[in-house]
Amino acid sequence: MLVNGQWVENWQPLQAVDHEGGFVRQVSSFRHWVTVDGQAGPTGEGGFKAEKGRYHLYVALICPWASRTLIALALKGLTDVISVSVVEPQLSDCGWRFGDSFDANHDEINHKQYMHEIYTMADSNFTGRATVPVLWDKKRQIIVNNESADIIRMLNSGFVDFAHTDYELYPESLQNDIDTLNQQIYQKLNNGVYRAGFATTQIAYEHAVGDVFSMLDQLEERLSKYRYLFGDVFTESDIRLFVTLIRFDVAYHGLFKCNLKKLSDYPSLSRYVQEILHIPGVANTVNFEHIKQGYYSIKSLNPLGIVPLGPEIKFELS
Repeated sequence: MLVNGQWVENWQPLQAVDHEGGFVRQVSSFRHWVTVDGQAGPTGEGGFKAEKGRYHLYVALICPWASRTLIALALKGLTDVISVSVVEPQLSDCGWRFGDSFDANHDEINHKQYMHEIYTMADSNFTGRATVPVLWDKKRQIIVNNESADIIRMLNSGFVDFAHTDYELYPESLQNDIDTLNQQIYQKLNNGVYRAGFATTQIAYEHAVGDVFSMLDQLEERLSKYRYLFGDVFTESDIRLFVTLIRFDVAYHGLFKCNLKKLSDYPSLSRYVQEILHIPGVANTVNFEHIKQGYYSIKSLNPLGIVPLGPEIKFELS
């Protein structure tokens, strides 16, 4: 991680714990918004007007938070408006690295080797983990935002003049319901799997796993009746759920010890994931090789770096 702008090589993904020894996620640091006219958004300062070719998205295909933004980018038809760089899947001693292994990219925008160098370009005294996704402003040479939830919403509304599709990911009539369900899914499942994987005590682990499978059971029941989380309407909540589900059997069941059941044991959830994969553009954001290589490169969880041969992947990506 970075400490006052200097990289500390022996970084650990677990930076803070709660009173039970449970995983506490780092709060995102850059919270500006791209808006249609450049006015300030819900947080941060103004001056970030939506323009074609001005912004760049840094992502990792292993990362569910980054993959959220890639799906929103594809569904809104903005792939020719915002450029993208993909880091290598394995976490190096210096964090996320640009390169060409596993079809990753070099940084053609700022010509850096590591993601942490992008952070110190934006803030020379930054302290914290250099996470993805990052939305970068090429004009002002600064990080606009590194919070995936914000980036999804600005892709949905800030770039409305450039969107090539009719997807409305945050419809006004559902906003309160979306916000409520998002929070439930985040705490119990999206972040719940991490709370299980990085728990430092038995009780913290058991509480997290209980939340994970309680949420999966609720969602299985809900999706036995509905096509998507809100009926026939595909929203940002579906993106947020999908990115965790698609990684469940490949990474969370084994490495994160969420092994009471597999996703494949849930017929409605499995049907749901497969249907979303058939939405044009979504399957291109899923790379199981990146997911496996990335998660199993976390030294604190897998010190020998051995990547399992399984499990068998039952979803069709084409």
